[in-house]
Amino acid sequence: MGREYSIQEALKLAIKGEKDSMDFYRKASSVAKDDRAKKVFDMLANEEVGHLKAFFDHYKGGEFGDINAYMAQPPDTKNPTYMALMKAIDDGTHEQQALEIALKEEKACIDQYTLLAKDIIDPLVKNIFTQVVKETQKHYDLIEDEYMRVMKMVDKSDQDIYVRE
Repeated sequence: MGREYSIQEALKLAIKGEKDSMDFYRKASSVAKDDRAKKVFDMLANEEVGHLKAFFDHYKGGEFGDINAYMAQPPDTKNPTYMALMKAIDDGTHEQQALEIALKEEKACIDQYTLLAKDIIDPLVKNIFTQVVKETQKHYDLIEDEYMRVMKMVDKSDQDIYVRE
């Protein structure tokens, strides 16, 4: 028997998750030395802002205040992903470590939202989680591509060339 989430519960979870991701990517961008990695982190942060606004438009709760005030709040420093990034920065992080953390977090989000979506009965709420999974998979793929570039691995666009040779 599935757990029934209300649309508001699902939106609240999504809003918190998107804010945490936005904060992570903004911080990762601020410490990135590689210009392209910085642009990727900035783009991901901006996409999270877009997702956050979309969820916020449908959320009826008041505990977050208005969208601009909520986005301006300091990061949740107890969020495990943010803590991992801060530890990596303290250890002299560079893009590789930030991207590795981001890959793990995006994968965990995909797994969590996929399981939640499977157990949700309300089709509207199920759709929210399904959409989050799709968007998060796009982020994962983008981060993976950037990680391959930073690590000087074979890029996806070059894979056909190496396979054929």
